[in-house]
Amino acid sequence: MASIRYRNGKYQVRILRKGFPQLTRSFQKKQDAERWARTTEAEIDTGCFANPTLANKTTFKEIIERYMNEVAPSLRGAKEDLIRLNAIARRPIAQYSMQQLTPQKIGEYRDERLKEVSAGTLIREFAYFSSIINHARREWGINIANPMTLVRKPSTPQGRNRILHDDEKVRLFKELKPINRRSIWMLPLVQFALETGMRKGEMLTLIWSNVDVHRQIAFLPLTKNGECRVVPLSKNAVEILNSLPRLDDERVFPINSAAVSANFAKARERANLNDFHFHDLRHTAITALAKKLPNVLELASVTGHKQIRMLARYHHPNAEELAKKLG
Repeated sequence: MASIRYRNGKYQVRILRKGFPQLTRSFQKKQDAERWARTTEAEIDTGCFANPTLANKTTFKEIIERYMNEVAPSLRGAKEDLIRLNAIARRPIAQYSMQQLTPQKIGEYRDERLKEVSAGTLIREFAYFSSIINHARREWGINIANPMTLVRKPSTPQGRNRILHDDEKVRLFKELKPINRRSIWMLPLVQFALETGMRKGEMLTLIWSNVDVHRQIAFLPLTKNGECRVVPLSKNAVEILNSLPRLDDERVFPINSAAVSANFAKARERANLNDFHFHDLRHTAITALAKKLPNVLELASVTGHKQIRMLARYHHPNAEELAKKLG
């Protein structure tokens, strides 16, 4: 049974139940105190009660930091995740308690953030929000409803369709040649990307023991979609591999992602390539592969796409050629 007493200008409620910690709360009005007492006791009796104490005492920043320490290191892409999570933890929204992290507060964060970043960036941040909050609810006793389910997300932006044209390719290759202390790995890495359509991370983790130049295949034990795949290699791709020096490092391309990004950005600027990203090499390669492999199932097996619809923006059949096939 709840007890209510008037003290220091407020009505204080205390609920004592066997098997539950003592619950207390203060109200300005007696009817509010009685209503809370009745509701809380009913939730305890029906097994629906969720103690909000921990959610009130714990900030979103503390939850993010715990997630960074206990969960993120075991995930693929942990290095990039930690950088992004650190940035989120420094933002004002991280200072709210988990109980205060309402859909309205997150909506305000969304509106302000969209003035600074693209919709795609915000959608990725919201994915972090939801994952962290759900983990805290399941594993750490943070008894709140996930507010992300009630927050309107910005529309998913259209995928990029920038490809490297022949004249741009010539300029880029020229600026990637290993002269003036430029990296010896960048030109073959870019050429290999254009031949295979492999992602940057896949190429940088490729090891010689997973390459068979005689059978013209490269085995990727773990890809972005969480599965392994075997990548067929063209003769040009094999020639690129055969031209590479083999060092003590077992990696085919012994260069880290940050160095690739920095070197590529400099070469892109020297080559005067507007709005071209490293990942656009993959788009360029798949666009070319789609002409050689019109069967989208075969193309998907090469590129590693699990969803065929993702290939739609790479596969652009010519209407006149289709008309000829129809007869």
